[in-house]
Amino acid sequence: MAGGTTFHFIDASPAEALGTAREAANGKDVRIGGGPTIIREFLAAGLIDHMHIVIVPILLGRGVRLWDGLEGLEKDYQVEATSSPSGVTHVTFTRTGP
Repeated sequence: MAGGTTFHFIDASPAEALGTAREAANGKDVRIGGGPTIIREFLAAGLIDHMHIVIVPILLGRGVRLWDGLEGLEKDYQVEATSSPSGVTHVTFTRTGP
């Protein structure tokens, strides 16, 4: 893409995918994008150091829940939330431990 962004799609475990991404990034930041299933897998494996979630106040009525099965996740992260006048809430998670 313009600006040098490259996307790679692979079929691998979260740890293998992250290893491949780090190698391809050559020392630069690695960002993981995806829906709740992908993000949940990386969180459960302890592979996320910083995460930015945007919550938009609309009810869709169905879909995959991001937080299912991740009880206690907050103990490993500093959590900050900022709400905007539009109702959108930005929540950041920054790892506090190893």
